Amino acid sequence: MLTVRQIDTTNRADVRKFVRFHYDLYRGTPQWVPPFMRDIEFALNKQKHPFYEHSDADFFIAERDGEVVGRISALEIKPYNKYHGKKTASFYFFDVIEDLEVAKALFARVEEWAHKRGLDTLVGPKGFSAFNGYGIQIEGFEHRQMMDMMNYNFPYYPKFMEAMGFEKEVDFVSTYVHAPDYELPERIHRIARRVQERGTFRVHTFKSTREIRRWANKIGETYNNTFVNNWEYYPLTEREVKYIVDTLVLVAVPRYIKVILHGDDEIIGFLFGFPDVSKAMQRAKGHLYPWSVADLLIERARTNWISLNGAGVLPKYHGRGANVLLYEEMYQTVMSENRYEHAELTQVAETARQMRKDLINIGAKEYKNHRVFRKAI
Repeated sequence: MLTVRQIDTTNRADVRKFVRFHYDLYRGTPQWVPPFMRDIEFALNKQKHPFYEHSDADFFIAERDGEVVGRISALEIKPYNKYHGKKTASFYFFDVIEDLEVAKALFARVEEWAHKRGLDTLVGPKGFSAFNGYGIQIEGFEHRQMMDMMNYNFPYYPKFMEAMGFEKEVDFVSTYVHAPDYELPERIHRIARRVQERGTFRVHTFKSTREIRRWANKIGETYNNTFVNNWEYYPLTEREVKYIVDTLVLVAVPRYIKVILHGDDEIIGFLFGFPDVSKAMQRAKGHLYPWSVADLLIERARTNWISLNGAGVLPKYHGRGANVLLYEEMYQTVMSENRYEHAELTQVAETARQMRKDLINIGAKEYKNHRVFRKAI
């Protein structure tokens, strides 16, 4: 018999069931990178996670004969609805065995949850912040996911979504660069040099994680003002920015975190580069023991993959040379130290048309696609 129930997030056994199912389902899948269990558990902690200061979420598991066969979360992101003037519910943490009946039962509970809150549309997967990654993977299943900056799922997931009446909302495309073949057109280098010589904009590269933390609020403010026209945008709170920074500095190399300055200290653009520690995360299997942290640091120093995830310029500075400077810094980051052979520009929304066009022009190739789905309920 199939049942779907809401878990009690204060009950450790319930939380463990919800979290463990994901690991059991994907165990042995070489493309899957296990997130750290403590991060997933923290997302369910309504007393501590900053998301719950402004929004709501609940979590459901599907069970058949006492065995967990699926899970899902339902979110009402209130700042998003307020900013965009919508009544949207989001879903996240959707994982299911290859059984459409189970998927339908999970989404029926989410739709019921949304109706009780007066919400009329369901979109997702969309998580607790932009750095959770968006969408269900629809292309590039043969490639390993980039750390936990995106989701990986089996190919039957998008088929289930279409069978349940979901439609495309927006795609997030990841592009690949083979570093030995990567070369910006000379025109880009020339314009970037001119921009720097004029002195209007300059690039600041961080030297320590302590320095990154000191700049965190300014970076967060710029982030909030950069993506105001994006589909997924809503302003992050100061606590959310701090949480994201605290999470990212675990794998960040300070010199790959760059900001573009106007004047002395006005941040008008940014670029976040992260060495790919996916192999170490796979070895950790979701656990963050002291030796797992040591392995992450070793992998960070020897990996030949790098992810660029987080790049933007304030809209009012578009067309004034800052964008060109950003692409020059992308190139310099990928080519730094002659150690990187592969680079990924992780999850660029298809609505960011100019950036996607620019990426193709500089030789990046689309190789993964994640789709956010929508359904009127």
